[in-house]
Amino acid sequence: MDSMLTFVEVAVVLFVAYSVLGWALYFMQSSSLYKPRHEVTYTPDELGLDFEDVTFEAEDGVRLNGWFVPSQGAEFTVLFCHGNGGNIMHRLDSINIFYNLQINCFIFDYRGYGNSEGKLSEEGTYRDVEAAYRWLTEEKGQLPENIILFGKSLGGSIAAYLAGRVEVASLVLESAFTSYVDIGKEFYPYMPVRLFARFNYDTLSYIKKVHRPVMIIHSKNDEMVSFKFGRELYQAANDPSKFVEIFGHHNDSFLVSGNIYKKAWTEWIKFLKKSREQSDSQKAS
Repeated sequence: MDSMLTFVEVAVVLFVAYSVLGWALYFMQSSSLYKPRHEVTYTPDELGLDFEDVTFEAEDGVRLNGWFVPSQGAEFTVLFCHGNGGNIMHRLDSINIFYNLQINCFIFDYRGYGNSEGKLSEEGTYRDVEAAYRWLTEEKGQLPENIILFGKSLGGSIAAYLAGRVEVASLVLESAFTSYVDIGKEFYPYMPVRLFARFNYDTLSYIKKVHRPVMIIHSKNDEMVSFKFGRELYQAANDPSKFVEIFGHHNDSFLVSGNIYKKAWTEWIKFLKKSREQSDSQKAS
């Protein structure tokens, strides 16, 4: 009898602990997903790069901030959707790579990040990238066929969302996950993540709607976003598509794999130019 009571007591304690953890994770999802920094203390000036500090508005009136960094002789412009941590100043290394590869870069902060106003939400991030695209095409005058939507980590889902809805030259995803639920299962395999999930960020569904060239970049050693997610996204992408395997951790693989990374981008730009030339030739004939 005593052993039966002990078993029941232990079971109750475990159930209560499991329930408390589950509800804690449920209510902490937003703070776990979004990790913004508000102070922007460094700019492309630190690298000696000219840039335009941009303020623009989302559809719901939220004022957003970004940088347009031109590169001399550039034909394409990267619209950069960054990851869930920090703000645009933490992407100076990436900006510098694009500059040296003769690619313009327009990077912006989502609402609640850096100098951008507003309260964070999934729908808000989609509105923000739509606003960035409008500014780039309508205010800056960049042609849609010259824009490469680039998303890293969380930004991959945001970029893929937009790529299925507007005209662009290409979509490039780096260290991206298939969905919020999928990555939640990776971190909490013992929790009913699908029932608790307050976000979607369904990159896998979004990428299937993209009918422009897609390049997927992912590190085999990524400790935060499993390599298998990159492969699944590649398999779901419409042709033409390319997969680039790099190495290094989630936040530094693009630097650790420097030569491979830069070569991938260089070859991708050549591919896009060649595809455009072939398309123009076919139209002319």
